[in-house]
Amino acid sequence: MKQLNRKNTGLEKLNPIKVVQFGEGNFLRAFVDYAFHKLNKEVDFNAGIAMVQPLKDGMVHLINDQDGLYTLFMNGIKKGEKIQDIELITNIVKAINPYTEFADYLALAKEEELQFIVSNTTEAGIEFIESDTPDMKPPVSFPAKLTVLLYERFKHFNGDASKAVTIIPCELIDYNSETLKKYILQYVDLWKLEDAFKTWVSDACTYHSTLVDRIVPGYPRAEIEEYNNKLDYQDNLIVAAEPFFLWAIEGGEDLKAKLPFHKTNLNVKIVDDIRPFKMIKVRILNGAHTAMVPFSLLYGNKLVMETVNGDFTGKFVDGVIGEISETLDMDKNEITAYSEEVMDRFKNPFIKHALADIALNSISKFKVRVLPSLLGYYNANKKLPVNLTFSLASLIQFYKGTWNNETLPVKDSPEIVEAFKNAWQLGSADLVVAKILANTEFWGEDLTKINGLPEALVLALNEIEENGIEKGFANFSKQY
Repeated sequence: MKQLNRKNTGLEKLNPIKVVQFGEGNFLRAFVDYAFHKLNKEVDFNAGIAMVQPLKDGMVHLINDQDGLYTLFMNGIKKGEKIQDIELITNIVKAINPYTEFADYLALAKEEELQFIVSNTTEAGIEFIESDTPDMKPPVSFPAKLTVLLYERFKHFNGDASKAVTIIPCELIDYNSETLKKYILQYVDLWKLEDAFKTWVSDACTYHSTLVDRIVPGYPRAEIEEYNNKLDYQDNLIVAAEPFFLWAIEGGEDLKAKLPFHKTNLNVKIVDDIRPFKMIKVRILNGAHTAMVPFSLLYGNKLVMETVNGDFTGKFVDGVIGEISETLDMDKNEITAYSEEVMDRFKNPFIKHALADIALNSISKFKVRVLPSLLGYYNANKKLPVNLTFSLASLIQFYKGTWNNETLPVKDSPEIVEAFKNAWQLGSADLVVAKILANTEFWGEDLTKINGLPEALVLALNEIEENGIEKGFANFSKQY
């Protein structure tokens, strides 16, 4: 079959770059890039996207090999019928690795038609690293990289307010745009950049917090031959996703005019307040995802679908969602309906979502997605939630790195991996738990102060080590 590129597909004409996107992974390609692709097709939005690889190790070279083209398969169930929509995404103009192409990265700041900055650098990506400097090529943190790019644009266009940009981060942290803006302004102060730039960044640029909701397993490795048989070209970047799509963005009429999603059939909601959308989605869908990963991997499962369809593991996930639901101050019927929809989405037979792929940065994910539910349940009921507590114990066990003489797919920062390694070298479960719970950099607080939590986790870890996940959970449950 012919290789997928612009010459072979007759798509050599490129749209002007209106969007700079930090992140080149599966989610952004199946979500944000798809959304702008729909705008181009249905509203003649004429927006090209320049991807920026946020980390040293990435995949922009693979994207450039295909001239930014890739195929999105959207697979699911609708009214009992299996559906599969196939879309060739065509709006990626270029992909840049700033670690090897820093001049090309800075050149993006000079794009005349640039209007939007979007990002998804995971929960760990929006951080402030004080050692970042403006002369690094590039700085380490995403906010520092963005500050450098914005400053270059400010200088190139002499502070022209009409060349300011609309910044739409998609990282799953509370107040993602406010946090990103705060760190940008901290870099402005740290680097002693001029007041005029600070005003331009603060007032001329706009920042919009978001909620994103779509399950994206990514490259369908196990079924790739089946997928390739549906194409007449060779695509090394196929992305699989569910049909469900929700993008809630905080903004008013100005943003609706800039982003006319209301003229498409996409479920994009530009609203005054995204918090109700965010709370239920992050706590239930993302929280259940994060809570199930270490537990289910230790049990021996590989996939989300396998987890929720299993008699034991499926019941555990139901219990997790039930405990989370108790902590939400929302309409109970709405919570029940959403919870049932989430379980149906997890069971989508087309979606082979590998648990190992969700394991990336599990500590920061647990802090944001699961810990608030665990603590909320404890504060409301004056007792620990059985499933969520056992999930935290499974997480600590998972970060040991090995289980039954096999290496586990722990994927996190070297500092976090090293901290767990040092904790596990202490030997006994009580020492491990005390060390991990007291690490305020992990959790934002000292969890040893939660009455009964250290003891419960020690019990759970001992049960896991001695009896495995299923019997260990049964024994643990009897005491809680």
